[in-house]
Amino acid sequence: MTGLIPGFPYDGVVTLNRVIIKDGYSVDDLQERVAELCENVKTYHSDTGFIGGFVALNSGEISNEGSTIGQAVASNLKDREALIITFWKSFDDHERSHRSETFQPLFQRVLELCENGNEEIAYDMLWSGKAYSSEEAEQARKMKEMYNMA
Repeated sequence: MTGLIPGFPYDGVVTLNRVIIKDGYSVDDLQERVAELCENVKTYHSDTGFIGGFVALNSGEISNEGSTIGQAVASNLKDREALIITFWKSFDDHERSHRSETFQPLFQRVLELCENGNEEIAYDMLWSGKAYSSEEAEQARKMKEMYNMA
């Protein structure tokens, strides 16, 4: 199943930046600076490899159902850690975008508020998918029951 990210090619690249906000800066500061950077990427690189992206903020909640390293109840990085995830046609397209003159000054402004510096890791996409519709989910359950695959 594909289609989670419209237009994302089967051999696309995902980049991930982990930002920990320095003391003295706020989530609003991060949002403002990342918004400027993202607008720049959309404006100058939508036709040269950029597909899309999102930014997610650590909510502080830790899933005890999905974690296997103890039973923590809250993350100490709540409202201080964010992930900036972008989707590209190729790694070369991504790298060219970062070398552009319009990108670098905005990127430096984001780095100013990063406690952890920055390491941007590129991943090759292995799978993406979206949820079934209610009808599709019902049909999938019936097929599993029919073939004892529950």
